[in-house]
Amino acid sequence: MRSRSGGLYTAPVTVWITVFFVVPLAIVVLYSFLEKGLYGGVRYRFSLDAYRALANPLIIRVAWTTFRIALASTIGTVLLALPAAYYIARSSRRTMLLVLIIVPFWTNFLIRVYAWMAILGTNGFLNTILLSLGIIGEPVRFLYNQWAVIVVLIYTSLPFAILPLYASIEKFDFTLIEAARDLGASRLAAIVRIMIPNIRAGIVTAILFTFIPNFGEYAVPQLVGGRDSFMIGNVIARELTVTRNWPLAAAMALIITVITAGGMVVYSAANRTRGRGSGRRV
Repeated sequence: MRSRSGGLYTAPVTVWITVFFVVPLAIVVLYSFLEKGLYGGVRYRFSLDAYRALANPLIIRVAWTTFRIALASTIGTVLLALPAAYYIARSSRRTMLLVLIIVPFWTNFLIRVYAWMAILGTNGFLNTILLSLGIIGEPVRFLYNQWAVIVVLIYTSLPFAILPLYASIEKFDFTLIEAARDLGASRLAAIVRIMIPNIRAGIVTAILFTFIPNFGEYAVPQLVGGRDSFMIGNVIARELTVTRNWPLAAAMALIITVITAGGMVVYSAANRTRGRGSGRRV
């Protein structure tokens, strides 16, 4: 009876995962092994042409650009999120500060990207300020390059990095920092050598929450990027809507999914192994 009731409780979650994850993923896998139709779409014949096409130098170059942009934005996001999360965890106004972190979610994602376009544009807020102060003599082209993509990605990813870091830092025993200070360590050395290793889980979570979405980003490079910031998400969208090569788009999406899932599995296995090791030491 207990097992039946447990099955009833988990049935909605099972149906949800099956309908919205397993079935779409199965369709992507199926399409990746089919031929491209004469006028686009698919022809229901088994083929590995889509996976052979992944060796195209253009796709490899775009994948490398995507990796560099995602890595740079992830590093920038975590470096900004760490001191912000530390300050929030140590502040007496943490509730208000957390609300301010969540406030951007109340505004549509595209509206926030367009706001950055208004800030970084040739006639935008930043150029206007710099011109009025006499720092520059003519407008600077801040938009439509990789740096613009990285800046906007850092902005959109920052809340996803701050929240898990805050959750880890809040649980940290700050008396360890004081003990290290009493033993002669500077505050920075105490934070780097004691706090950082103890909040490793929060750092890894922040990296995953930042790098994975940024690697598959489409809207930001489409709106604020240029030719040198074309990312893999833009290629997938082009193959789906312009060239209508659905098998190639499915193959690229599947490769990204496998790499992402593989990274999550490796991280989970490493955490379990570390947990068993610490348990034995105790």
